[in-house]
Amino acid sequence: MAEKLPKTDVVIVGMGWAGSIIAAELGKEGLKVVGLERGKERGLKDYYVVHDELRYAIRYELMQDLSKESLTFRNNQKERALPMRQLGSFLLGEGSGGSGVHWNGQSFRFLPYDFEIRSKTIEKYGESKIKGLQIQDWGITYDELEPYFDKYEKVAGISGEEAHFGPERSNPYPTPPMKETPLTKRFKDATTSLGMHPYHMPSANLSEPYENMYGAKIANCQYCAFCERFGCEYGAKADPTVAVIPFAKETGNVDIRNFANVTEIIHEGGKATGVKFVDVLTKEEFIQPADTVVLTSYVMNNTKLLLHSKIGKAYNPENGSGVIGKNYCYQILPGSTGFFEEERFNTFMGAGALGATIDDYNGDNFDHSDLNFIHGGSISINQSGNRPIGSNTVPSGTPNWGAEFKAQSIKYFTRSLNIGTQGASMPVQHNFMDLDPTYKDAYGLPLLRLTYDFTKQDRELYNYIGKIADQIMLEMGADKVNERSNLESYDIVPYQTTHNTGGVIMGAEPETSAVNNYLQMWDAENVFVVGASAFAHNGGYNPTATVGALAFRAAEGILKYSKEGGMLA
Repeated sequence: MAEKLPKTDVVIVGMGWAGSIIAAELGKEGLKVVGLERGKERGLKDYYVVHDELRYAIRYELMQDLSKESLTFRNNQKERALPMRQLGSFLLGEGSGGSGVHWNGQSFRFLPYDFEIRSKTIEKYGESKIKGLQIQDWGITYDELEPYFDKYEKVAGISGEEAHFGPERSNPYPTPPMKETPLTKRFKDATTSLGMHPYHMPSANLSEPYENMYGAKIANCQYCAFCERFGCEYGAKADPTVAVIPFAKETGNVDIRNFANVTEIIHEGGKATGVKFVDVLTKEEFIQPADTVVLTSYVMNNTKLLLHSKIGKAYNPENGSGVIGKNYCYQILPGSTGFFEEERFNTFMGAGALGATIDDYNGDNFDHSDLNFIHGGSISINQSGNRPIGSNTVPSGTPNWGAEFKAQSIKYFTRSLNIGTQGASMPVQHNFMDLDPTYKDAYGLPLLRLTYDFTKQDRELYNYIGKIADQIMLEMGADKVNERSNLESYDIVPYQTTHNTGGVIMGAEPETSAVNNYLQMWDAENVFVVGASAFAHNGGYNPTATVGALAFRAAEGILKYSKEGGMLA
């Protein structure tokens, strides 16, 4: 039988960016907070021996243990879903800091268009433009969210510069952009000559030392090229274990318990009364009572906990009713790879968010009247640092193994460049999440089942943005550009991006959304669900900055709820 613990004001499930921000904001205002994190405690001391590509980038030491909990996947409802037994298409973080520890640090604000995508698209192009898409406005505008973006950037110390298509800002970035390199300059020169508008990528790898409002001192980046899939031993990448969690603990009101895996939200009479969790090490079960429950774990886990706990109406893909599990989205990644016979580049040097970007083909920054898709994507060159095991870029037609592969891999290690894209992903009725009827996790609970495939919208966007990326690569002087394969069915095996969204989406009406614009559940007023799970679609950028802004917005709402109660919107 589960042991019942003393009641707290707020219990938070998951201590990544969202959880740590909310804990810090509530703790400084005097609320008693218990943060439950199923992974280990982490900090700078854990990153000192970190430049081990095999250990972290290949064997995924910072990631979720799939032998205990995974998910199942299928492309459509006619298929039987099977478990993901190895990390592939995306990498689920675990431990204090969550995915905020192993991220690259690219920190874009979603566009004003994103938050009102349905209204703005219909207004400009008519309702026929969105036929077959399950898009909706988010229930909040960019202008309403801007002050919270500003707070997040000041906590993380984001390094950046004004962008031509960038939305209005109340303040400049806290720190200047990262260094200009020969590669970022070449990309900027090429895109400028093509009439585009490049700018330096906003980065959580800081250009100079910075102290945030929580008193955290973040160092300046050393350009070591070990960001994505690694923690930063120098403390130069803003992550929750460096920028937020120490302050949260110092308030004296925040108690973070590691190795605590939450299995259920306990509720009665339309309100949550706490959560049940298992001590991962001892297998003991506990109940943590609380006045308010906040879910800030990853997209899949937020959705799974609500479905298992039967809070909110489960999404029905047959008729589009219900909300929990709705609007799962990913990203579309055409990109372009170029090869240079006479030039070499120091691509083994860099930082996670050292790069340059254009937004000329993102959002609705270009005319879609004669196109068979909406939205678009950012196009960037990102000098994050090529590592020897994972970087084996070779021209099309090269065998996948053997002497020729080895020779070409060595030759082009410093003679190839990649232009990356982040294409927006639009929801459709039959891309969703629910509980698997067959497979269970280590605690006997059903695994989350993901049903997802690319759509006609995705393929049209992929082809269009891919051609633009190729054009830029040729303008940069590439002698050869790899042919790009067609976008077929989504494959969960090869890595693509850890930018999963949806499942507990926000909006203005309970019929079409799970949470309001304070991330408060319509069906349980003392439950707040914060993270990329709230995104009603996925945009053309990394999601982290928008998650950070929503976390500050939710923290404000939780404080208000603790005093007044009731629905906040």
